Amino acid sequence: MSGSQAVRRAGPGDDAALAALRRTWVEEIRHQPVDDPTFPERFAAWLEAERHQRLTWVVEHAGEVVGMLNVLVFTRMPKPGAPTSRWGYLANFYVLSDHRNGGLGALMLTQALAECDAEGFVRVVLSPSSRSRSLYTRAGFGPADGLLVRPGGKTEELA
Repeated sequence: MSGSQAVRRAGPGDDAALAALRRTWVEEIRHQPVDDPTFPERFAAWLEAERHQRLTWVVEHAGEVVGMLNVLVFTRMPKPGAPTSRWGYLANFYVLSDHRNGGLGALMLTQALAECDAEGFVRVVLSPSSRSRSLYTRAGFGPADGLLVRPGGKTEELA
């Protein structure tokens, strides 16, 4: 990683950058600007409610936050005679289009997974897009044959 690139855990000072990345992501998918004056307030409320159970990383290039990802942490119910364990759901992984395919996303993913390993997570799962599948495979992810999924009744536009 060059001196102008850095991966780090996000803090409250990154809230506006995270909201801007989320807006850009949605507008990229929809191919048009989204007029939603309530978004900044709703995003701030979501972050505040989620902060205690999400680990969030950002990647910077030349001092600008250009990517993000987070891991929703699930703490398992304690078992007698065994330590409490945790696992994570990796989500909201996005890098601005001008900064893709140069290794920034892979650096961010590598650091996030290293921290999950260091914290003793028993697993990290995700729901990849077709475009991101090869990135996750290179990072060691494989099929989750032991899991079952029950889709909800409503289809989401964004994962």
